[in-house]
Amino acid sequence: MPLRDHHQIVSVDDHLIEHPRVWQDRLPEKFKERGPRIIEKDNKHIWVYDGDVYPTVGLNAVVGKPPEEWGLDPVRYEDMIPGCYDPAARIKDMDLDGIQAAMLFPSFPGFGGGVFFRAKDKELALAGVKAWNDYYSEEWCKPYPDRFIPLCIVPFWDIEETVREVHRCAAMGARTISFPDSPVPMGLPSFHNAHWEPLWNACEETGMVISLHFGSSAYVPGFSYSAMQAVPGQMSMPDAPFAVAITLFSTNLMWSTVDLLFSGVLQRHPKLRFSLAEGGIGWIPYILERSDFVWERHRHYMKNIDFHTRPSDLFREHIWGCFIDDVFGVKNLDLIGHNKAMLEIDYPHSDSLWPNSRKRAAEVLEDLPDDVVTKVTETNARELFNFPRIDGTTPGQ
Repeated sequence: MPLRDHHQIVSVDDHLIEHPRVWQDRLPEKFKERGPRIIEKDNKHIWVYDGDVYPTVGLNAVVGKPPEEWGLDPVRYEDMIPGCYDPAARIKDMDLDGIQAAMLFPSFPGFGGGVFFRAKDKELALAGVKAWNDYYSEEWCKPYPDRFIPLCIVPFWDIEETVREVHRCAAMGARTISFPDSPVPMGLPSFHNAHWEPLWNACEETGMVISLHFGSSAYVPGFSYSAMQAVPGQMSMPDAPFAVAITLFSTNLMWSTVDLLFSGVLQRHPKLRFSLAEGGIGWIPYILERSDFVWERHRHYMKNIDFHTRPSDLFREHIWGCFIDDVFGVKNLDLIGHNKAMLEIDYPHSDSLWPNSRKRAAEVLEDLPDDVVTKVTETNARELFNFPRIDGTTPGQ
C-alpha cells in the first residue's frame, strides 16, 4: 500500500546543529566566557567549552551533499544547509521531504548531554543543560508546535538535579528526556541499581518517555568517541575503518534492551516507556526470542530475575523501536508488533535519506495494510509522545 496524502510522517529521531550563540545568549554572565562558544581555527568553526576544544563533526551535517564529499573533519556553518541550524529553514526542508513533524536530538552536548557530564565544572554544566533545554523549547518547539516534538536533556550525574530538570521541562511541555543508552560506560550505576529510582518515579509522574539514542553513553563498539577523543577504558579497534562502528551502532540498543528487560525496573514502574532511537528494528525478534529462551531455562537459579513475567511481554508493554530503512524489520513486523515500530529520518546525518525520505518509506512499507502504515509513520509516535495533531483531524481519514 503506497503512502497516501493522509499518511503524515512523524520522525522520532532527527538532529539539530546548535547555532553559535545558544549558550552565550542564555548563560549567566559569570559563565559566558567559559561557556560553549564558536571560534575560528584553521578556517574551521570549532566549539570551545571551558578550555577544551570540540570539533563540529562534518558527518553530522551532510544532507544536501553527495557521499563522495562526506567526512569527519570539522566544518563551517556556511558548509551546512541552513536547515541544520535554522528552524524556519528546517520546516522548508521537512516540507520538501514530506515530513510533518520531528523530534530533534542535540549535537554539541552529545545525544544525551554527555559533554556536560564529562565537564570539570558541574555548576557550569548544569547551566549548560538548562540553556539547551530553553533554547530548543523557545526557538524550535514553541514557534512551530505542530512540527517539533519537545525533548530535553538532563544533568544525569546528579540525580536530584535530574529530577528537578525533568519536572521543569515537563512544565515547559517536554515529552521525553534523552538519556544515556547505558550509564555503565560512563562509570555510573547500571539500570539495575536503585540509584535511578527517583528518575523513574519522576518520568512516571510527568509522563516523560525515556529516549535512548545509540552512542549517547559515548560508547560505540569498534570506535572510541568522546568529542572525537578516546574514552579511557573503552574498547577500540584503531586499525578498523569507521564503517565497522557505523554497522554496529544498533548493538548499543540491543544491550540496553536486554539490560532493561532483566533489570526489574519495568515491573516496578508499569507506566515507564522507552524509545530506542536510531537502533533499527530487524534485530528485535531475535533478541526477544533469545531473552525468553534464557528466562525459561535459567531463571530458576537466579535470585534477581522475575519468575513470572516473560521478557518479551515486558518489551511489548514498555519499549518502542525506531528505524530509518529497515526492510528486514518491516517484513517481520508481525513478530515485533504493529504498535512498536516508529519511523525516523535522521536529518541532517549521513544515514538520512533526505530529500527522498517519503519516497523510500513508501517503498519499504508498500506491502503493509493501510492501517499499519498509519501506525508506523505517525500514530505510534503521536500516542507514545502525547503529540496529537493540533488541527483536530483523525489520522487515516
